[in-house]
Amino acid sequence: MSDPFGQIGQFFLNLLTGLGVEAGLASFLLKVAGAAALATGCLFSTFFLIWAERKLLARLQDRLGPNRTGPFGMLQTIADFAKLVTKELIFPSGVDRPVFLLAPLLVVMSVVGIWAVVPFAPRFIASDVNVGVLYVVSVGSIGTLGIMLAGWSSNNKYALLGAFRTVAQLVSYEVPMVLVMLVPVMLSGSMGMVAIVEQQRSMWFVVLAPIAFILFYITSLAENGRAPFDLMEAESEIATGYNVEYSGLMFGMFFVAEFLHAFTIGALATTLFLGGWLGPGVDRYPLLGLVYFLGKSAVIWWSIIWVRMSLPRIRIDQMLALNWKFLTPLALGVVVVTAVADKVGPAGTLGRTAVQLVGNGVVLAFTLLALRAYAARLRNRPTLATPPAASTSLGAPAQ
Repeated sequence: MSDPFGQIGQFFLNLLTGLGVEAGLASFLLKVAGAAALATGCLFSTFFLIWAERKLLARLQDRLGPNRTGPFGMLQTIADFAKLVTKELIFPSGVDRPVFLLAPLLVVMSVVGIWAVVPFAPRFIASDVNVGVLYVVSVGSIGTLGIMLAGWSSNNKYALLGAFRTVAQLVSYEVPMVLVMLVPVMLSGSMGMVAIVEQQRSMWFVVLAPIAFILFYITSLAENGRAPFDLMEAESEIATGYNVEYSGLMFGMFFVAEFLHAFTIGALATTLFLGGWLGPGVDRYPLLGLVYFLGKSAVIWWSIIWVRMSLPRIRIDQMLALNWKFLTPLALGVVVVTAVADKVGPAGTLGRTAVQLVGNGVVLAFTLLALRAYAARLRNRPTLATPPAASTSLGAPAQ
């Protein structure tokens, strides 16, 4: 039980080489099969995630949710999938058909591709690259390209405007998100996802950098387009946005990416800040690491749904002002303070934790003072007096 996943891989490698397959080719085929299995598992997990989210949303709103199709409504997602598959794929006149078809594939690929570097358990990772954080940022940006292509290729001004607004949101919130992702990189001294998890054996990074964790959580909500940042699907303003011309399965692929991305946020937050698969008994029973990882990710995923049902949608100007005037400067401050505290602090776990917490406390104090000054300035801002209504006599125009 010390390396169950490695033993499974070795079993299939021995099986292929026993059948006469050359060792190098057998290793390559196993990697391709593993990548295909991971992608398939991620896509099929959306059936459960959609059902679970709909049931959880129903409980938060004091209703039942899916309860007709299958036991506890568990087959409702399959019924919805069958409906989307059987619907006609409509191509409006003037669309750029190759790009129109490619856009939803890019959006789904950007979410599924992130899981290639997520460590599920000890020695259970698809590809342990030493630039895992950079890989996550790069692959995640492909989804922004897919959304822009979807709006541009639809030959619809509303789809194009919706894509512009969505890309403005995604690109803006990528800035503070990437900045706070540097914090676990600095604390661990590596960009590899496995190395980041291993460096949290003595102390989780959420304790060392709580403000960075909160910023990562908020910016990830905006990257996923969840409330209160769900401006990309504000039907009352942009006719459902960039995907208005899509139908059938192509339309459904955008929402597959959205539902899977919600759990992906939980997986990334767990890996970068919550110790990943670390927990009691993991070194002796590696399969426990998978349980710990999925449990932590599920808690973050549940909180995302909770926030979705609790907060209203904000305006686009408020959302961009929050990012550029508050979150980005705060992220820059957190990165600078973390780097300085990590250099001047002692090497021990307790001393390092104390110094980092003091640094976060200083950042929090300056943030609260800045917010207080900003609120005072708003309260003291003079308001424009409303001019009195002009009085008119019956039949005479107002002067």
